[in-house]
Amino acid sequence: FASYYGDHMVLQKKPSGAVVWGHGQPRAMVTVTLSGDGGLIIMKKRAQVKGPSGTWTTVLEPMDGGGPYALTAEEGLENVTLRDIYFGDVWLCSGQSNMAMTVLQVANASQELAAATRYPHVRIFAAAPAHSDVELEDLQQIDLPWSIPTAAENLGHGNFTYFSAVCWLLGRSLYEALGSPIGLVEVAWGGTPIEAWSSRRALQACGLLEDVGREGPQSSLWHGACCNLKPSLCFAPPLSLALSSSTSPHQHLSGPQKPSVLWNAMIHPLLNMTLRGVAWYQGEANAFLHTDQYNCTFPALIADWRRAFHAGSAGQTEPLLPFGFVQLSTYRRQSADDSFARLRWHQTADLGVVPNARVPSTFMAVAMDLGDEHSPYGSIHPRDKQNVAHRLLLGARAVAYGDKDVVFQGPYPTRAILEVTRGLMNVTYSQELICRQRDAQAFEVRAGKSSPKSWEREDNTDGGFSPPQVCCSSQASPCRWLPAPVVAVGSHMVTLALSGCGTLVLGLRYAWAEWPCEYQACPLYNPQGLPAPPFL
Repeated sequence: FASYYGDHMVLQKKPSGAVVWGHGQPRAMVTVTLSGDGGLIIMKKRAQVKGPSGTWTTVLEPMDGGGPYALTAEEGLENVTLRDIYFGDVWLCSGQSNMAMTVLQVANASQELAAATRYPHVRIFAAAPAHSDVELEDLQQIDLPWSIPTAAENLGHGNFTYFSAVCWLLGRSLYEALGSPIGLVEVAWGGTPIEAWSSRRALQACGLLEDVGREGPQSSLWHGACCNLKPSLCFAPPLSLALSSSTSPHQHLSGPQKPSVLWNAMIHPLLNMTLRGVAWYQGEANAFLHTDQYNCTFPALIADWRRAFHAGSAGQTEPLLPFGFVQLSTYRRQSADDSFARLRWHQTADLGVVPNARVPSTFMAVAMDLGDEHSPYGSIHPRDKQNVAHRLLLGARAVAYGDKDVVFQGPYPTRAILEVTRGLMNVTYSQELICRQRDAQAFEVRAGKSSPKSWEREDNTDGGFSPPQVCCSSQASPCRWLPAPVVAVGSHMVTLALSGCGTLVLGLRYAWAEWPCEYQACPLYNPQGLPAPPFL
């Protein structure tokens, strides 16, 4: 069997068939047998070992959730049997250090670890960090072979090793919601940019193909592309500016930077695996590298992974593989740098909410209200991963499992009406609003020169909300962002004062800061406790 097949593993249940593959002597025949607890044979499959690669592949018939089963591969007189196999839903968890943070590192860690024994049907697997300049067929190394969760040995092995807290807490909640086994596959590496996780094909689609690894991130100026976006949505500051933060960018780019090296070594080997969904927590590194290409690189990665997993699994992983992600949390409290805010916006493909036309079948956990200034692991690593996982779970239930009754995202504006004579702006939201905090700085307007009596902006067709015009700083007097204090909050409407700005309003933004609010105290939530996402 290939490296990531083993005792205790979870294979994808129906409606998909699980792909099983391994290595053998070229042209030899391999027989794969699935048998039940008492040795009863449930199915047999035969596969021939392919020429130069020396690999064989077969697809099992779709199976109901449950187990345990035994899976045997025989070639001639040799045979290998894997035991305690279950069928369930397999989720891949990937990203950088906030995905790699283990259960040992989260708030209430001892409680979470103690609860592990209650979830013997949530199985965990972690690939070892590895990079390669060429696409690999199999994993080079495994940190944690398929295991039944235990507190000290595997869920709390150490800091930033295994097992991922976000992945575990999401998987555990999925098990509680669905009642069938869950397999969790962790492939994460701290301090890594999206470019390292992207195939060359995906980077080509965004015009990013130079090698960032040769001279280090600061001196490498990859040529960015806008990926068919409206010019107004494409920012391209010189990279040196993007990196001139108060903290050296290199500490956030501590993992491999080179394009495609993690795709090659950690994702490409898994493509034959039949998956149910992906959870992704990455982006901090890209607040310091190619921030404004992320509106292309992230949608391109999602589309490319889907295409590759669908093809690699002989069509068993669905073409629109559900893809959940965590919007960036916080880092520096008083930072004037807006790279985190820009990256949060780019994570939505510049449309503010997901799923949308550019990133269909996706879901997002907003995390900007979960800051943790006193985290012993640095403020860029907040310890509240329970709320992150809960918000991901809601998205997974709605988007991956089609639960129409689940509210999985916070309120989002659908239109803004300007009352110039009264100096007010009324912003209408898609959901009922709960105001937790009156923050004079949360909303900002962009002021221009002239002033019509009123303008109205309806939401665009993709579900995003964009300013009616873009104000270019090449104008004689560049336009400025000014606070628009909240005057009133109704059930679906926020009224803003435009006192500082009697001129034409060209744009509106919300929570556009690296640290926009205190813990669970952003201004706007829905009744389910989900924060309104930032917008521009």
